Parts: sequence; C-alpha cells; structure tokens
Amino acid sequence: MAGLVSVQEMQATVVDFVQNQAPLYLKNTTLAPESLLQSYTSLDPLITALAIATVFSIAHWFLALVSNNYSQVDKCWSILPVIYSWHFTVHDYLVRGQIHPRLALVTALVTVWGARLTYNFARKGGYKFSEQDYRWPYIQKRLGKVGMELLNITFIAPYQNLLLLSLTGPIYVASLAAGQSQGLVTLDYVAAALFAAIWFTEIVADQQQFDFQTRKYKMIKEKTALYGDYKRGFLTQRGLWRFSRHPNFFCEISIWYAVYLFSVAATGVSLNWSLTGAAALHMLFFGSTWITEVISSEKYPEYKRYQQHVSMLVPLPSRMPSSSNLKKDL
Repeated sequence: MAGLVSVQEMQATVVDFVQNQAPLYLKNTTLAPESLLQSYTSLDPLITALAIATVFSIAHWFLALVSNNYSQVDKCWSILPVIYSWHFTVHDYLVRGQIHPRLALVTALVTVWGARLTYNFARKGGYKFSEQDYRWPYIQKRLGKVGMELLNITFIAPYQNLLLLSLTGPIYVASLAAGQSQGLVTLDYVAAALFAAIWFTEIVADQQQFDFQTRKYKMIKEKTALYGDYKRGFLTQRGLWRFSRHPNFFCEISIWYAVYLFSVAATGVSLNWSLTGAAALHMLFFGSTWITEVISSEKYPEYKRYQQHVSMLVPLPSRMPSSSNLKKDL
C-alpha cells in the first residue's frame, strides 16, 4: 500500500493548503531563487499542478470567450501532460536527491508521446490561432451562443484541463512511492512495452489518415477523377481503418491505461484513484467520437454503411462485403 493516497486524503490536503498553508506560504515566499526553490519543494506537487491547471483553465476560457474559438485547450493537449510529468519527476528529485528509474522511464515515454502528437497536430495546422476543431462550430450551432459559453465555462476549459492533469495522476502516485523501492519491477517493463506498441500503432493510424486526406484533397484540387475511398470521402478498408473506424482514438485511450500500470508497479495495488484519468478520457472519447460520427454521417452518404460493418474503436475483423473492396492504387 506504499505511496497510495485516497481521494479523501487528497481532498484533506487541498483543504488544509487553502485554509492553513497558503497564507503562510505566500507570506514567506520571496523572489530569491533559494526561497522559491524551498517553497516549491515544501509543497505537495499535486497542489502546484492544480494551481497550474487552474491558471490554464482561466486562460483557455478567456481566450475562447474573446476569440470565439473553442480549440484553445486542444493546442495544449499534447503539451500539458508532459509538463505535469516532468513536474512530478523533478519535484521528487529535488526532495530525495535522486531520480527514480520508474519516474524517469514513464516521463520519457510521456515526453515522446507529447512530441509525436504535437508534430501531428502542427502539420495539420492546428496551432494557427484561427484554427478550430470542426466539432465546436457544429455544437455551437445547436446550443447557441449562451449555451456554448456555459459549456466553455464548465466543460471545455476547466474540465479538460483537469482531465489533462489527471492523466498524469499515476506518475504522482509513483512519485509518492519512490522512496519505498529503488528499482524497476517486471510490470514496469510490461507497461513500457505496451506503451511503445500502442504508440507505434497510433503513428501508423495517423500517418495512414494523413496520407489519405493529403492525396484526396490533391486529387480534388487537380480535378482528378475520384474512385474508391477517395470518392466515398473517407477510409474504409485500407490499413488499420479496415478494423476500426477510429484506430487512432483507440490507441490514444489505451496509452493512458499503460501509464496507469506504472502506479500499480509502484504501489503493488491493482486499483487506485489515478485510474480516473484514463477512465475519464475513455468517457470523453465516447462522447466526442459520437459527435464525429454524426457529422461524418451527414457529410458522407456511405458512412452509415461503414458504421454497420466496422468496429467503432476496438480493432476487430472487418465485416464489409468483399464487393466493397477497393482497387489497388497504381
């Protein structure tokens, strides 16, 4: 049970900080490097992470409000978990004077995940200030301006920022248990291997989709005759998209369950509160995938047929009739 913290204990820590520690902390902290470092190490790292998440929540809410662009959190999706991971790892190093190999390993993996996802988001133009996820205007059209602002101030900005922090909860749990054992165990290697396999599969899925969309729009621009999937407008029986309508989503969900295993390796407890991050992401993807598919069904006439024969998330054998197979590209 080493290093395991219950939800009640977390709540007590936050309440104690707000009521008792915060005033003293602000009074004694100066801008001197030594004072800042001492204040940083004396705080529970979860408190600091919650403060960071609060600042980003307010910033994302305000930017969305003034710009009418609700993809502000999206631009930080692949960055904030990396920041939180390093925060927990560095804090543990400063307190204990050494880096635990488990924290080093999982933080390196999350960093690689973030770098890859940031690149994928950037090459699609996601970091342009005017760029917005196509689902937000669709939702806004149905909710209206007031409804969208209520969604922004409750879900889009605060909930998603807290979700991004909760994804790294297993690293926080592992940091609390870092002083109990100095080495890696078998489950650490299993979790790392599982993470790597999922990460590579997500790369393949994203690349297949990127290549398809790039060629499709090139054919449209050049007024080339469209055929097969290019005529349908979406991938059906090529690559990983033969087995799942959203293999990249499936991988993105699964990768955080692999991260959770590091907390299990650290504590020896199979079920702890840090699983809530991966579970919350899982539920979020169910909702966002549903909206994605509603839009796709309205845009592409044959999409409902695709839905009937191919699994939504979990890769399964395709049930598409053989007559729908694509001709091989020349």
